Amino acid sequence: MKKTLAAAITSALVIGVASTTFAAANPFSDVPTDHWSFDAVAKLAHEGVIEGYGDNTFRGDAKITRYEMAQMVAKAMAKSNVSATDKATIDKLSAEYATELNNLGVRVSALEKKTDNVKFTGLLRLDGTHKDIDDKTVTSTSTALLRLEMNAAVNENWAVKARFDTKADLDNDSTDRKTELRRGYAEGPLFGATAKLGKLPTFDNAGYSHGGMLIDNPVSGAEFAWAGKTLKTTVTAGRLADTDYDFAANGATDYHAIQFDYKASQKLKVAAGYYNLENSSGIYELGKEDANNIWNLGFDYKFDKNFTFGGSYAASSVDAVASGTVAKPYDSDEEKSYTAQLTYKGAKQSAPGSFGTWVAYRQIGKFASMHPTYDGPAAGEKGVEFGAQYMLDKNIMLYGNYFNGEQISGGKDVEKVFGRVQFSF
Repeated sequence: MKKTLAAAITSALVIGVASTTFAAANPFSDVPTDHWSFDAVAKLAHEGVIEGYGDNTFRGDAKITRYEMAQMVAKAMAKSNVSATDKATIDKLSAEYATELNNLGVRVSALEKKTDNVKFTGLLRLDGTHKDIDDKTVTSTSTALLRLEMNAAVNENWAVKARFDTKADLDNDSTDRKTELRRGYAEGPLFGATAKLGKLPTFDNAGYSHGGMLIDNPVSGAEFAWAGKTLKTTVTAGRLADTDYDFAANGATDYHAIQFDYKASQKLKVAAGYYNLENSSGIYELGKEDANNIWNLGFDYKFDKNFTFGGSYAASSVDAVASGTVAKPYDSDEEKSYTAQLTYKGAKQSAPGSFGTWVAYRQIGKFASMHPTYDGPAAGEKGVEFGAQYMLDKNIMLYGNYFNGEQISGGKDVEKVFGRVQFSF
């Protein structure tokens, strides 16, 4: 039985590869160490190219069939970080087992989902910010964010996804936060749409160069997205409340939104949205006004493979001047947000040396933007933003942002410099 096993492994995994004298601990308990194929098999296993059945064995009490070997080849083909030599071996294996791989189909997918049921990714961000208002330093901070993303398959159609964030103040460790569940939701097909249920991400104009002018924040509720060839419709309903963000420091609100994304051509796509914050007086300190209804229009136009020009406009139903008697006077421009951005190229995580730059003018009105995701202007500010990204190495990004503008209400000058080093895994 052992000889049959060794012969099967040799024919399947060592095609065109010369035997070596690689010394390593036996990763498969039922492969005899005195067999001539051991060195090659151990080397591939040590490099993570091949795997057993999850318990470091090949089940020596049964023959390894071409079907089972094709399953292992399929798993090896799915790996991305392999050497050129191992890649050549995998290519030869895929040719050898082409018929079995084609016939496996769904059964291989089911095996992958069972053995790799939970996947984790994440990042580490090291940020530095320096902000001046009227030449008077207001903030100078250094922070670290450790983020862990989880994706767990429930079945062939549904998955549970989560995000855990831990943030540290590098200037004052005593203010470090505990790990927080930022997202936790189930995603799958429902009512002919892709549904998200739980504490889910909400992002306006997702996929656009200027996306995130209004909101980038978790909502507790449900979202349904119907996508066709050219039109995508997204409906969200739930509860919006998060004391980590300034806009929600005083309360929470019922949240309803509908967004449309239309691909007009290969170069042009347009977006429209309506957002309702039903009982938002606690959030905005409005006093006289409760609901805040916001509508939004946006677009992206791709001139060529390098240049994209995009813009967005949003208006709020709030009368900022009238409500200003509650806390402080507001300029009527706080009722509007807009941005215009020219983008050149873009950094790619897998391509060291790739980069992207942009220049934009932004006005972020306090009542038209619930929580903008920009690193330049904050809510209540307007001005010019310059940004750049550069991939120092694979999955290591340098990011810089410079903003020069003023407060919408009060007109004080604002200058902000932001830098980031991000490690993705």
